[in-house]
Amino acid sequence: MNETVYIETSILGYLTARSTKNLILAANMEITRDWWESRRSAFILYTSEAVLEEVAQGDPAIAVQRLEILRDFPLLALNKDVQSLAAQFLSQSSLPSKARVDAIHIAAATVHGMDYLLTWNCKHIANAQIQGKLAEISLDFGYVLPVLCTPNELMGG
Repeated sequence: MNETVYIETSILGYLTARSTKNLILAANMEITRDWWESRRSAFILYTSEAVLEEVAQGDPAIAVQRLEILRDFPLLALNKDVQSLAAQFLSQSSLPSKARVDAIHIAAATVHGMDYLLTWNCKHIANAQIQGKLAEISLDFGYVLPVLCTPNELMGG
């Protein structure tokens, strides 16, 4: 059985971003596109309504591109369990209240048993300083936190 990956909003942002002279952003865009072309088929990909809402914002033409990429993705339900775990992440970890949607992404991937959550959001999601606490909270509620990582970390051997 293929491993599962929750595709978070920032991945779609990098896939559809306009070229930039910022070397770090350009490298992240290239890594994301490489992962998308060479590695995504090794996984079963999921997303959620929270991602659809976020990618629909901004430049209308690019928003259409992002939504088209996600057109056939199965959506993880943002049910009561997801909402409850997200609230626990916000109240018991160092996630700030402004990271509510980030907590929902993490909770959705956790409650639905994803193996990975793929993101470029290293401030609130793929953050080594908060992952331990998120894992502890998840276990307290009977869940296993997925690996929160960037495409670079999921490139494989």
